[in-house]
Amino acid sequence: MLLLSIILQVTWAGTVAQLGAAFAASICLLGASFGISKIGVTALEAIARQPEAAGDVRSNLIVAAALIEGVAFFAIVVCLLVLFM
Repeated sequence: MLLLSIILQVTWAGTVAQLGAAFAASICLLGASFGISKIGVTALEAIARQPEAAGDVRSNLIVAAALIEGVAFFAIVVCLLVLFM
């Protein structure tokens, strides 16, 4: 692992890996923001149709947004590991 890290630092492949990690992190954040916004839109539509179910819809919205945020955070950590390893 150390030898591979040294080789990547010496060659230009390190720059390509950094660009790839930055690109992957940006794609991950765009996907997560799109997913959370889509969940928010559908939750607002559901609450508008059935106001009595607002509590259940809101709790499901928070759980789904937290799961998406967790996956996005995990992907960013993986990109950072690629970037700095």
